[in-house]
Amino acid sequence: MSAPVTVVGGGPAGMAVALALHRNGVEAEIVDARQRGAAIADQRILALSHGARQILEWLGVWAAIPHTAITTIHISHQGGLGRTKLTAEDEGVPALGYVLAAGDLAASLDAALARSDIPFRENTRVDAQPHMHDWPLTVWAEGAVDDEAAIVRDYGQHAVICTATADEPHAGRAWERFTPAGPVAALPWGKDYAVVLTCAADQSTRIGALGDADFLVTLQARFGGRVRYTSVSERFVFPLGLRYRKSAVAARQVWIGNAAQTLHPVAGQGFNLALRDIFELARTLADAADPGAPELLERYDATRRLDRYGAMSFTDTLVHLFSNDNFLLRHGRGAGLLALDLFPPARHFVARRMMFGARGW
Repeated sequence: MSAPVTVVGGGPAGMAVALALHRNGVEAEIVDARQRGAAIADQRILALSHGARQILEWLGVWAAIPHTAITTIHISHQGGLGRTKLTAEDEGVPALGYVLAAGDLAASLDAALARSDIPFRENTRVDAQPHMHDWPLTVWAEGAVDDEAAIVRDYGQHAVICTATADEPHAGRAWERFTPAGPVAALPWGKDYAVVLTCAADQSTRIGALGDADFLVTLQARFGGRVRYTSVSERFVFPLGLRYRKSAVAARQVWIGNAAQTLHPVAGQGFNLALRDIFELARTLADAADPGAPELLERYDATRRLDRYGAMSFTDTLVHLFSNDNFLLRHGRGAGLLALDLFPPARHFVARRMMFGARGW
C-alpha cells in the first residue's frame, strides 16, 4: 500500500479521519468507490453538538461551513404535562449545537484534504480480504454496519424528513417533541426548520407521499401548537434502527461512523459520536511507527467503549421510553421532564451528555 493507513470511504467520516490522522503525524490515503466530490451532493441536514464543532475547528474546517446555531432546546411529550428547556446560556457555551448541510461539511473537508495533499483514489472499490492482517491499517468509514455478527434492533420506524417554514422566526430554538408514534424534531435551519417526523414503518410511504396541505395537518397534529407551520418542502423517507458492532476493531482494521454503529436520530447523536471516535483514534495513533499495532487498537477500543455504548443506550432508551402510549409511562415521563426542568444539576448533566458524550461526565 502507498500509505500507512488506508481509509475506505470518502464521505464526511472518511475525510475527517484522514485529516485527523494527518494532523497527528500518521499519513493516510482515502479510497472511495465513488467519484471524488460525490459527498458534496448530499442534501441531508445534520445536527452537530458544541463538542463536534470543537473537533471540526481542530481539523481546520469549521469556519468554511455555513451553519445555524441552536441556542435553546425545548423538550416535551404529547398527551401529558411536563417539559424541560436546555439553554446555551445555562451551559456557558455560544450554542448547544449547530445545524448544517452534510454537503457543505463534505465540501469543507474535501478542501482541507486538498490543502494537506492527502491522496484520494476515486472510483476504486476495496472489499474485505483474508490477507488484510498483513496490511498496515484499514479504517472502514463507508456505509452502514454490514456484518452477520452485528447486533440489530428494528424499531419498526421510518423518518420523514423535510424543511418547513413557520409563521414566526425560530430565534435559534430547536424542538424535540415525543409522541406515541415516535419523536418529532424541528431544528433551526437558515430561516426555516429542518423537520424529522418519525412514524411507523408501514405508514411512512403514505405520510411521505401526502400533499403539502395534508402533510402540514399531520405535522401540526403531531407537533402541537407551540409553532405554526405554513409550508413544507419535498419529503424524503429513511428507515430507522440500531445496528452496531460489539467491537469496533479487528486485526489491523477499525470501523468508524455508520460502519461501526448506526443510531436512531433521536437526540442527534450519530455523527457527533463518529467525530468523537475519530478524535480519539487519531490521538491514540499519534506518531505511531505501526498504526495497526494490536495494543494500540485494543487501547482505542477500550477507551471508546463507554461513550459508544452510552450513546447507543441513551438513544435506545429514549425511543422505548417515549414512543408509546402507556398510561403509567406517560405520567412518569411528564414527571421526569418536570423534575429535569426544576433540578439544574440533572439538566446540566443531560446537556453536557448531548454536547460531549462521555467527556461531559
